[in-house]
Amino acid sequence: MNREYHKWYSERLGREMELLVFGHSGVPAIVFPSSQARFHEFEDRGMVASIGHKIDNGEIQLYCVDSLDAESWYNRNVPPSWRIARQIQYQEYILNEVLPLVRLKNSDGHLISLGCSFGGYHAVNIALRHPDVFTGFLSMSGAFDVSNFLHGYYDQDVYFNTPPHYVANMSDPWYLDRYRQNTYILATGWDDQCLGQNQHLSNLFSRHAVRHQLAIWDSWNSHDWPTWQRMMNVYL
Repeated sequence: MNREYHKWYSERLGREMELLVFGHSGVPAIVFPSSQARFHEFEDRGMVASIGHKIDNGEIQLYCVDSLDAESWYNRNVPPSWRIARQIQYQEYILNEVLPLVRLKNSDGHLISLGCSFGGYHAVNIALRHPDVFTGFLSMSGAFDVSNFLHGYYDQDVYFNTPPHYVANMSDPWYLDRYRQNTYILATGWDDQCLGQNQHLSNLFSRHAVRHQLAIWDSWNSHDWPTWQRMMNVYL
């Protein structure tokens, strides 16, 4: 399996950032780690190995990025306005620094985002914010309402980074038309603490006639890596 390590200083973030690439061709996928985790999490947790055959066959190529959650949503040492500002800077890093690397290495016309748990939030949010860039997402046990991280603080930036809020009010045909052309998968489980959030977002998609799949697994301890490994095999 082709494995590449990349590291560079991000002017947008003011720090060095690292990522791993797995595979040589196929649909490129930007992989977000779970809460405050690192770029090597998917490799460490067996997620890469679980779809090793698909990677080797050139069906998919993973770009496993680093997290900035500890400096944004989970950073209680700064005001809420600073936390959401750091989240926006992180998205700019993905779009303007990681994406050019993807396009340099991979000419496939598709691009998906994926992640588990809080990584699912990042995957869904960036794909919905930029549906002309991302043609789909796979969220596994995602949690999407991040407003509770900010202790009551709420502004336009919070609104536009909280998918259940802006999807509920979406009326812009530019976004809706692209949503309806893309492929969205919400995978969760009956015993998943994030089940309700997935059902709610699914209902919002249905309200806007956005085609998507809500997959609710009947598996024990579904909010965990063994289930997510099996989901990767089914949906990628």
